[in-house]
Amino acid sequence: MTVATAGSQPAVPPVDETSGEESFWDERAVSGNEAVAGAADDLVVRDAREFGAYARTGGWAFALKVARSVRPGGQAAGETPKVSAKEFAELAGCSPERVMRFYKAWDMAADDGVVPQFEALAPGEDVELPEAEMWLSYYSSRNSATSVRGTAITAAAEAEGIRPTKALEVAENPTALRAAILADPSTAEAARGALLDRIKEDPVLQAELARDVLRTEELKKAVATESRAADRIGYVRQIVENGQIKTPAGQTIDAPVELRAEAERHLSLLDELDDGEEVGEWVTEAYDTVKGLVVEAVEADPELRVQERRTKFYSSLQKATKVFEELTFDDADDIYEDDMVHRLEELQQAIATCITALRKAAPER
Repeated sequence: MTVATAGSQPAVPPVDETSGEESFWDERAVSGNEAVAGAADDLVVRDAREFGAYARTGGWAFALKVARSVRPGGQAAGETPKVSAKEFAELAGCSPERVMRFYKAWDMAADDGVVPQFEALAPGEDVELPEAEMWLSYYSSRNSATSVRGTAITAAAEAEGIRPTKALEVAENPTALRAAILADPSTAEAARGALLDRIKEDPVLQAELARDVLRTEELKKAVATESRAADRIGYVRQIVENGQIKTPAGQTIDAPVELRAEAERHLSLLDELDDGEEVGEWVTEAYDTVKGLVVEAVEADPELRVQERRTKFYSSLQKATKVFEELTFDDADDIYEDDMVHRLEELQQAIATCITALRKAAPER
């Protein structure tokens, strides 16, 4: 072990006593690090400034690059240092169509006086750019936006308060739309609502959907079920709103107070159900309950009960009369069968019996 004495030199000299050569390399290392840090700072500053320019101006920053570098149509190559849209696209590594979409956006904005005309711009020249919010008023990222169909979609999107580009993207990918509808209930609900809105003004779509329903057994059953439920709800609702009931024989009479109150109770339960909640059982219970109360009301009133039977008789008689009035016998020779005559004779006997019973019941005059 080495022990340092008062007169001995330290094994490692202090930092401030290092040789001149060592100091040179240390200073060079420090200055090199500072240079690297400075260069990195410059790159960060440049990125930040470019990001800020895009954040403030949106697509205008890129449109300016196109506007000042791509020569306008009709201008010869020798008249300007600008290049064609095709050449610019090759240099940019993108399609000429994409370049032209930026070009057309700038062109429309120039016509409105929002930005300078192409001829006033030189390659590399910077100008004051509009706010980013104005960009989407002039730019469309899809070729379909300029078609009649695209124009209609754009107008509908603007009416809904959404970006047209989103609607156009969906319209150009119906397979993706189908997948979303199949997989997501909320998307399916949005599609259903849109179809219902469109069907009001589209007779062709109305007819097509009607045919689809008739061709699909599940839909036919669903429509029949919903129609029956709607009729039953309507039956209960009209008792509450009009205060009248329709008897089994078809008479319309004032509803008893208790019956109307019960109908109102069931209707309030139906109205309180959440949208989409199954109403089938509730509707059946309401209808059967109210219908049963109507029958009880008829049976409880002797005069009403007699009138009900009389109404049923006339209804049946009217139907039978209409059937026989519509019969023709011009081709009796062709359709004749012994059984026809036999059944008519039985019917004649039944009618005779009915007439006899009614005559016996007739009051004496």
